[in-house]
Amino acid sequence: MFSHLRHWSQHLLARLPEAVPCSCALCGMTSDDVICDGCHAQFFIRRQHRCAQCAIALPEIAAITAARCGNCLKQPPAFDATIVAADYAPPIDQLVLALKFGNQLALAPLFSSMLRDAMLHAPAIELPTRLTAVPLGAQRLAERGFNQALEIGKHLSRALGIRLDPCMTTRVRDTHAQALLHPDERHKNIKHAFVVPDAAIDQVRGQHIGVIDDVITTGETLNELAATLKRFGAVRVTNFVFARTLFK
Repeated sequence: MFSHLRHWSQHLLARLPEAVPCSCALCGMTSDDVICDGCHAQFFIRRQHRCAQCAIALPEIAAITAARCGNCLKQPPAFDATIVAADYAPPIDQLVLALKFGNQLALAPLFSSMLRDAMLHAPAIELPTRLTAVPLGAQRLAERGFNQALEIGKHLSRALGIRLDPCMTTRVRDTHAQALLHPDERHKNIKHAFVVPDAAIDQVRGQHIGVIDDVITTGETLNELAATLKRFGAVRVTNFVFARTLFK
C-alpha cells in the first residue's frame, strides 16, 4: 500500500509543472514563464539609448551625436563596454532583491536569458573569450551562502558557450556595501580590493574578459575590477550586468 502511494505521489509531483500554471514574478498574473509576455514586452524588449561604455541611459538627442556619456568621455573607466538587460527601477529592482537577499536562485536563469537577449541587440558587440563574476568577500559569501553574480554567470556561460572562471579574481578584503555609501566614499572603499591569483594569471593575460554582476550604479566596483584585470594583462573588459540604475 505504501509503495503504491509513494509511486502515485511521485507521478503527481512529476506532473505538477504541467498541471499548475505559475505566476508572473512581476505582475502576479498567470503565466507559463517566470515573466509574462506583457511584462517582458514592457520592461525588457523596449531598448534604451545607452552609453556604450557604462550603459547609463542617454537622451535620444545625445545618442545621435555620441556613443558615450559625458562622464565616460571626461574620465574613461577601465572597462571598455557594458551590456545591461534592464533599468534598476520598480518593479525590476524587486527581482534583483529577491535573488540577492531572498535566496531566489531560480531567478538566475531568467537574468542570464535577458542578458543574452540584450547582447544580441547590442550594436557590434564583441564577445569575450572568458567570463568571470564579481567576487564577494569571504564574510559576505559566508553570510549569504552564494554569489548572485556567479549564479547568473553559470547560466550565461552555458548560453554563450564561453568558459566561466569563477576564481579568476579574488576580493582580498571585505568592503562596505557600496549601496550604503555616499558616492564620494565608494572609490576609496573599493580601491585595491581585488587581485588576480598567481594560478589565474595565464587565464587573464591576452584575453577579453566578460565580467558579470547583478547591478551597476556608479560603476566603481566594476571599474576597480577591470583595472585589476588589465594590470594583469587583459586586453579588453566588457561588463554584463542585469540592471542599471537610472543615475550614477
